Amino acid sequence: MSRFTAPIAEQIWDMKYRLKDQGKPVDRTVEDTWRRVAQALAAAEENPGKWEGKFFAALEDFRFLPAGRIIAGAGTARSVTLFNCFVMGTIPDDMGGIFENLKEAALTMQQGGGVGFDFSTIRPRGADVKGVGADASGPLSFMDVWDAMCRTIMSAGARRGAMMATMRCDHPDIEDFIAAKRDPARLRMFNMSVLVTDDFMAAVKAGRSWDLVFGGKVYRTLEARDLWNRIMRSTYDYAEPGVIFIDRINAMNNLGYCETIAATNPCGEQPLPPYGACLLGSVNLARLVKAPFEKEARLDSAALCDLVGTAVRMMDNVIDVSRFPLPQQREEAKNKRRIGLGVTGLADALLMLGLHYGSDRAVAQTEAWMKEIARAAYQASADLAREKGAFPLFDAERYLDAPFLRKLDDDLRAAIAEHGIRNALLTSIAPTGTISLLAGNVSSGIEPVFAYSYTRKVLQPDGTRTEEEVVDYAVALWRRKFGDRPLPEHFASAQTLSPADHVKMQAAAQKWVDSSISKTINCPEDIGFEDFKNIYLEAYESGCKGCTTYRPNEITGSVLSVEEGSDKAPEADQGADVVYLSEPLDRPQALEGQTYKLRWPGSEHAIYITVNDVVINGHRRPFEVFINSKNMEHFAWTVALTRMISAVFRRGGDVSFVVEELKAVFDPRGGAWMEGRYVPSILAAIGGVIERHLISIGFIEGEGLGLKSDPKAKAEALAVGGAPRGPACPSCGQFGMQMIEGCMTCPNCGHSKCG
Repeated sequence: MSRFTAPIAEQIWDMKYRLKDQGKPVDRTVEDTWRRVAQALAAAEENPGKWEGKFFAALEDFRFLPAGRIIAGAGTARSVTLFNCFVMGTIPDDMGGIFENLKEAALTMQQGGGVGFDFSTIRPRGADVKGVGADASGPLSFMDVWDAMCRTIMSAGARRGAMMATMRCDHPDIEDFIAAKRDPARLRMFNMSVLVTDDFMAAVKAGRSWDLVFGGKVYRTLEARDLWNRIMRSTYDYAEPGVIFIDRINAMNNLGYCETIAATNPCGEQPLPPYGACLLGSVNLARLVKAPFEKEARLDSAALCDLVGTAVRMMDNVIDVSRFPLPQQREEAKNKRRIGLGVTGLADALLMLGLHYGSDRAVAQTEAWMKEIARAAYQASADLAREKGAFPLFDAERYLDAPFLRKLDDDLRAAIAEHGIRNALLTSIAPTGTISLLAGNVSSGIEPVFAYSYTRKVLQPDGTRTEEEVVDYAVALWRRKFGDRPLPEHFASAQTLSPADHVKMQAAAQKWVDSSISKTINCPEDIGFEDFKNIYLEAYESGCKGCTTYRPNEITGSVLSVEEGSDKAPEADQGADVVYLSEPLDRPQALEGQTYKLRWPGSEHAIYITVNDVVINGHRRPFEVFINSKNMEHFAWTVALTRMISAVFRRGGDVSFVVEELKAVFDPRGGAWMEGRYVPSILAAIGGVIERHLISIGFIEGEGLGLKSDPKAKAEALAVGGAPRGPACPSCGQFGMQMIEGCMTCPNCGHSKCG
């Protein structure tokens, strides 16, 4: 019997988590999926039969949601890892070590793991390279190589790559790092964050100068506030880089006595040491509320503590049954047995209790729930240590001296001192975009409800699309109980909250999370720059370990559309009203265009690229492409390419994605340096030529892929199509990607860059 509460949930299950054999379902129902996972994790027990039923009960009705890797992979006999993300080894400052690290990253991503790296260890651009008489190219050039590798892994059919790049705020190339994402075609596989130290924040507050240093040498000195403003301006304009308060992370780390952290997983909720592994799962608070929307509404504390205890045991077992891409990752995971148990559905649970997200009462309730979860998790892990043994690197005196451990009550500390603890760190709040949809579209992680409802276009077997309303879990429950009665005033969504509300909620949760939190602070487009900067200062002062904001901008677009004066619940704008012609445009007898000459290093003959345009309402848009060369080696694919691109151009709409796709092509034989930039393939070079043409005719601006910002020009330039109001999903192709918990997430199919 199916237990799905929304059509989208069943579709997500079938598409991402249902076990199939050559396309034929093995899991007949979602109960089969739960049974498969429960059986696989119980296999690590001395008496599997004793625990399989308990594990199934935790999974039943989506009460405990293991991360997608576990649901999809456990019990399948597939050669995959059940860990979501990793931080790779420290990158050595030598060519051999750099490319050995690149190989390790590729092997990890091949098994579906996202990866994080600290590039602060690579010498800055222009530094001496002893023994070869050359200047160093700097960490950004190697990041380009990592980016190309990630694209290659994606093109080989693996899950979408996710990477995090960090750099210290005192690295000599930090300004280039901050500005890198201003080129929207560069480093697109990376999330990027600056490692901000306490000394730097003190220098910013005091107005002092700041040295940029590598290997003990001061390369340059600048004003700390100027550098801070560069970081803030970039994230204000382009949503990156994020900020990680790295000294706080290391000072608060339970394992500070045996590891140093310099990077996080791609979404930032797991600061990890070299080769650290990220194991995630979430308790669904929305399913634990009794008498929702009534005066006696409450969260069932006994059920919560019992569920947390079971979840800790299940996640501990994952460490023993999972494969690992590298032996170093297995050793790191088993020596420390780190897990990241978090929550989802928090905002929905608050709504059911009548609490407005971000209010003082909601902040206090959030802190209380997280404290309850932390204590139950540490108690469960201490009980496991008594039964199975403590994690191998446990040192009672030094471990119990960690700041987080000092907050626990005396009886629990005494139990840990006597028997140890099974898992060195236990709590984390991860992005739960896809598994939240699986659970009936509950609110994600500790985020507010993003939109009460939105319209989703669903592809049918006959190729047509139907519209389907996707409703937030709490809103759907309200409708079932009260029909068309208007939503109460305490119902809040992401676009109606102030940034301060977000910061207060993140800080409240962080007090009882021993790792970190993936959360996006949504900002209005018209927020002033000074007010925007204050968000980061508030996050630092309130004890957060990092800060990620999202403000609609020209690169990533706006993700919400709410009609003015409407009393309806806000809706996420899918941008799915982009109209593509059912029949292509007829070709006029004559067209204007331009021919470009492209010389690819190593090829005897030049390539000539002609782009012809059509004029509609006085504005030019691309219509067709021709590619010619004397080199017959390329004849077949150039003909195919020109026909495909021309067919796309003639269908109308926003066709700038063609440039993006071409520039993403990576040639395993190697690319070439052209005009001071590494171009990963000849197809990428052709994409660059087409991009320059689209810029020259005003179809796109700058080096970006966005349309012209003037509304009238945008409408006219896309007269036969329509401008998307949010980025396109690389999985399903529909527009409306949303920034949620630091990850661009598709509400249409659940695809997430990090998930």
